[in-house]
Amino acid sequence: MRGKRCSALFILAVSFVAQAQQDTVSVASIEKLIRSQQFDQALDSIKSGLHDSPKDFQLWTLEGIVLSIKGSDKDAISAFKRALSLSPNYTAALEGEVQLLYKAQDVRAIPLLERILKADPKNETAHEMIANLERRQGNCLAAIDHFLLASESIATHPDSLKAYAYCLVQTKQTERAISVFEQLSALLPQSAYLRFDLAVLLVETKQYETALKVIEPLMATDESDAELLSLASEAYEAVGNTPKAVSLLRQAIILSPANANYYNAFVLICFDHESFQVGIDMLDAGLKRIQDDPSLFTSRGLLYVQLSEFDKAENDFNTAERLDSKQGLSGYAKTLEELQKNLSGVNPSDNVLTEIRSQLKSHPDNPLLYCLLAKVLTSEGSESDSNVPDEALTSALMAVKLKPDLVDARDILANIYTRTGQYSLAIEQSRLALQYSPSDRIAIYHLILALRHSGQKEQRGEIQALVKRLADLQQSARELETEKKRYKLVEDQPEQLK
Repeated sequence: MRGKRCSALFILAVSFVAQAQQDTVSVASIEKLIRSQQFDQALDSIKSGLHDSPKDFQLWTLEGIVLSIKGSDKDAISAFKRALSLSPNYTAALEGEVQLLYKAQDVRAIPLLERILKADPKNETAHEMIANLERRQGNCLAAIDHFLLASESIATHPDSLKAYAYCLVQTKQTERAISVFEQLSALLPQSAYLRFDLAVLLVETKQYETALKVIEPLMATDESDAELLSLASEAYEAVGNTPKAVSLLRQAIILSPANANYYNAFVLICFDHESFQVGIDMLDAGLKRIQDDPSLFTSRGLLYVQLSEFDKAENDFNTAERLDSKQGLSGYAKTLEELQKNLSGVNPSDNVLTEIRSQLKSHPDNPLLYCLLAKVLTSEGSESDSNVPDEALTSALMAVKLKPDLVDARDILANIYTRTGQYSLAIEQSRLALQYSPSDRIAIYHLILALRHSGQKEQRGEIQALVKRLADLQQSARELETEKKRYKLVEDQPEQLK
């Protein structure tokens, strides 16, 4: 650590000497003491000089340098600040304070770096530092601009390249991100996770052949990474090698049998090749391990529809909706909790229904409360129970009257109408829900079931179209979830830039 501080010192000292308008004996002697690493003696000489010349910004800068070397960063920053208060654009003091603030990832370094850039717009180190600080603040667009202006500097700095790549991924600039990952892979050829991320981007951009050239060497050294095998399966299926894709995906499932994504990926292959029973068998195995994931029941329901086993499909869709509703209830419960905190005169209660009804008396025009009441009431019985409380129906109807685009309330109405055999009304509410939210999977469940029970033969074509639409939504949801989990970029402490 001492060596790094000395390196920083010499850079600053050279800058200091170059800018000094007069090379006094005291300054020269202090520099000599610093170069010979007699830091305590140098500090004594600086304090003596400041006693006689308290406004000497050069001496304050030297004090900051020595304190920095001794590890007294807080005092060093104070010394640099004092120097800058006397000479706001003194480069040596600016660079000294910036080095310390940047090391601590303190955003107060940014305005100082901007002052450096005002004097020297092509200072790539300053651009690189700002870029890294902006990225850590989540300001990727600003960071990207500075990374571009520091392209030569960051070419040999892997941490900065990683940050740049991360920002490009975050801002959906995939092709540029691929280029940066290729730079990183060349710079760090032993880093498997960087090549994995490169392969993910190549698959996302449908460059499957290129992706496999990256993936295959990774699999040759590690056959136990389930996510790598799943990614490879996706690429092999895309290039037409289905046996290889299936084999790798089976292996991924064996390695990670509780990951619903792998089962759903397997189902997609079964759909494409009309191997519906094979997909059902795989999902049966998965549901023995994962019993609370609605996507698995949705996938199996879709496969049952393809085999015209509508009763089994309906059971699976109902189960998926019930599981989705449980997740939705937690979201509404949070809304209820916030209302409890923010609304005056509301007392907490252990009885959720009592609490909602109490709040509705005070806030009779709140559609979310009506929707929550209907959701709780309909969730109390089984999906096959046709005895739906009248209060659930009236509450859901009031919710959509107050807020016609409240999709959850329309889903509840479709559920109620389906359970009570009012299929035309269920169809109406499902279609309205899909007008407001075309990707509402629950509305599609209800519409498929209601159309099937409507007894109209001409609806079979629409049912098949809805099944395809639901399968596509399942795939999109799986891809989104996979994208969130796949990237293996890790957070590193930024390197000290020189």
